Amino acid sequence: HKPTYENMRKSLEAMKTHCLNNGVTDISMPRIGCGLDRLDWDKVSAILGEVFEDTDIKITVYSL
Repeated sequence: HKPTYENMRKSLEAMKTHCLNNGVTDISMPRIGCGLDRLDWDKVSAILGEVFEDTDIKITVYSL
């Protein structure tokens, strides 16, 4: 099934918990969900910012 914005948020929340529990301070990722899954990057980026806003985790997003 294709991701939704709701399950994208849940996945990012789980990733945040994992990072905080395991001392991860940097994440690099592509524009997740925005290629074949067709989610809008502006919405995904906003969710990403909301989920990680209260942390010191540095997130780098790259495009190929």
